[in-house]
Amino acid sequence: MLEVENLEVTYSRVIVAVQGVSLKVSENSIVALLGTNGAGKSTTVRAISGFLPVDDAEIKKGAITFDGQSILGLPPYDVARRGVVLVPERRKIFETLSVEENLRIASRFGGAEPSGDMEQLFEIFPVLAERRQQTAGYLSGGERQMLAISQALLCKPKLMVVDELSLGLAPFLVKELMARIREMRAKFNLLVLLIEQDASSALAIADYGYIMEGGRIVYEGAADKLRSHGDVQEFYLGSGDSARVSYRDVKQYRRSRRWWG
Repeated sequence: MLEVENLEVTYSRVIVAVQGVSLKVSENSIVALLGTNGAGKSTTVRAISGFLPVDDAEIKKGAITFDGQSILGLPPYDVARRGVVLVPERRKIFETLSVEENLRIASRFGGAEPSGDMEQLFEIFPVLAERRQQTAGYLSGGERQMLAISQALLCKPKLMVVDELSLGLAPFLVKELMARIREMRAKFNLLVLLIEQDASSALAIADYGYIMEGGRIVYEGAADKLRSHGDVQEFYLGSGDSARVSYRDVKQYRRSRRWWG
């Protein structure tokens, strides 16, 4: 359904942030795009969703197609109307409105039937039903993420792109939200692209994964293949022969030498 081919993106006309990235999200699949800060993940997401011009960035070459049609260079509202809906990083919601008002705004964009579709979402996230009249700005971080996901679902996506679901959340909440993503994939016949630093949580529900380093895809494969790969275990999962605590504990030059050596 989604295919990105040989994508190159620059900032301020000179800084190359993404170099020759190619990836696919196939029918009824969950795909993880993994990497640390600065790897190029969010730039790739902005290229797909149409938000690049906001950051003084431009696509220099490549192609992006969804459902057989090019979405390269389209503005965000056109990309969303074609079925690609972004759940942005840091849980962007309307903080001065109630939970229910946030959901009603999203349902108007997506043509959803407010009461029926909202009740479906309340079954997935019961806490939002309890907080439906509460001002959204007073929600916890996890509840805000639930609301942002629910808003995206009310836009009737074919592909939901989730940018850094785990950011700032406790591990048990991340695990719970990932389980809900998998449930929604089945319930709403969704494709999902997860943009994540938390490789362990993402690979637990993904069918396929890509790893980015320095603006490039350096490794890809089925989720179980990635989980069993020695470098992925060492640098991303905190296991393997050296049993490092996290990927960030490894010096950048060692990571790069391993991937490119």
